Amino acid sequence: MNNDKEAIFDARSLGRPKMLALGFQHMFAMFGATVLVPAITGLSVSATLLFAGLGTLLFHYVTKRKVPAFLGSSFAFLRGYAAVVSMGAEAGLDQAHALPYACIGVFFAGALYFVLSALIKSFGLQRVIRFFPPVVTGPIIISIGLVLSGSAISNCVSNWWIALVAIVTIIICNIWGKGMVKIVPILLGVIVSYLFAACLGQVDFSSVKEASWIGLPVMWENTALSVFENPDWGLMTAAIIAVMPIALATMVEHIGDMFAISSTVGKNYIEEPGLHRTLVGDGLATMLASVFGAPANTTYGENTGVLNLTKVFDPRVIRIAAVFAILFSFSPKFAAVISAMPAATVGGVSLILYGMIASVGVRNLIESNVDFKISRNVIVAALILVLAIGIKYGAGDSINLGFTSLSGLAVAAIVGIVLNAVLPEK
Repeated sequence: MNNDKEAIFDARSLGRPKMLALGFQHMFAMFGATVLVPAITGLSVSATLLFAGLGTLLFHYVTKRKVPAFLGSSFAFLRGYAAVVSMGAEAGLDQAHALPYACIGVFFAGALYFVLSALIKSFGLQRVIRFFPPVVTGPIIISIGLVLSGSAISNCVSNWWIALVAIVTIIICNIWGKGMVKIVPILLGVIVSYLFAACLGQVDFSSVKEASWIGLPVMWENTALSVFENPDWGLMTAAIIAVMPIALATMVEHIGDMFAISSTVGKNYIEEPGLHRTLVGDGLATMLASVFGAPANTTYGENTGVLNLTKVFDPRVIRIAAVFAILFSFSPKFAAVISAMPAATVGGVSLILYGMIASVGVRNLIESNVDFKISRNVIVAALILVLAIGIKYGAGDSINLGFTSLSGLAVAAIVGIVLNAVLPEK
């Protein structure tokens, strides 16, 4: 019996209350990063939660409910949103009125996922997958974890004691915990660290008091559809041109995430339900979110880290987390409670989760017996790692190519794929 079947059997044997707790844990894992994107861009937090949940359920439907992936806000499009807001300012529009134009650009970026999916379906999976051997995917997965690690440290430095409480709680629960304690270490780490911070007076609950209990997560003026009441066709075209190419990077990241989840679970989701299905699911989720003014979606590394930590791989747990996200999107007070969570708590939890992702990449290289005595393998892996991390921390997250910006991870993945294809095997 493979790891996936064992994990699904164990999850079903836990019972409904424990499954709900596992789902709640996955929602907490994605929450910090997911709400950070609307906080940076000015998009709606509630709409972001709603379409993270709906997008995840849509992804699971498209992928035959087999892939334990959660879809949250994509950071890759941040530069795209900023560029469109800047163009909107030149056209006399404020941020609130320019963002819907950026969402239209994101909609067309999501449509590109269908193009790649169609190519895979037409020419066959193996012709595409041969460009992604372990010597490429392993370093890409490692890079995903290491690139994210900077944000974890940035959050931790705000208060290392609060971060350490989260880290120590997770370690104790995961290694020495029994029963349910052992499989919800992230949730317990968040709760204990949050309470510790509150006792120290490090949590500002003023926004929680002011927030209402129930509210609609979507407002018409924030949606992409509102643009067509009085459209600026020039700005719309410019937004599409600026944002659409970013999908080239996010599709590469999607493939890397699918390899990471497959490696974590021990089941090849690239073949079944198929990479063409996961791409369509991700693209549809992004398109749906963009129409209603929410950020582009992407498969989330944080939740892959939770899978690796808990060893519970049942996709139903992820769907429970998605339902929680949808329900809480209608409660501004809950969103305020989570937004008030200390950055150090998020940092402490993320530090472990991102490390888990990097370790999956290392395991991928070891289990695939990649021979680093061969120079071409060393060159491919070295450039992927150095470009991903170097661009992230040495060039301000991304490289500006004029017509678009590419993240370090996207550049590294593209270079790695090309080098692996052109360098001789011997």
